[in-house]
Amino acid sequence: MLRGNMVPCQSREAVITVRSYCNGVMDGWLQHPRLDKEEKIQSLSQLILFLDSLFDLEDCPKPPLPFVTSKYNSREHKAIFRIQILFREHYTWQGKLIWQDNDQEAVFHSGIELIRLFDEILTE
Repeated sequence: MLRGNMVPCQSREAVITVRSYCNGVMDGWLQHPRLDKEEKIQSLSQLILFLDSLFDLEDCPKPPLPFVTSKYNSREHKAIFRIQILFREHYTWQGKLIWQDNDQEAVFHSGIELIRLFDEILTE
């Protein structure tokens, strides 16, 4: 359920907790400041489309504020990621994918590149 009230600039950041992943099929949760509760995610395409709909609601010109934490740190999980969308125009995303478990980050220049990063990391 989406919140209708105004959300600060860090709403361009989402936390994804992945419990399992195989060939694009993902079991996990998405957390975002605009959501009342975490959203179940079952595939990479569902994740991208859901994020896109959340970012459609934003009109925030500033870059995101640092650090959103996952409340699933204590649960069994495969990985926890933060996605920071720095720019988004004409269905092109640029930002950072931060793999919190391994303290690594990668810059991406498109949604396809983001999907490939997820797939490479999660199939290892």
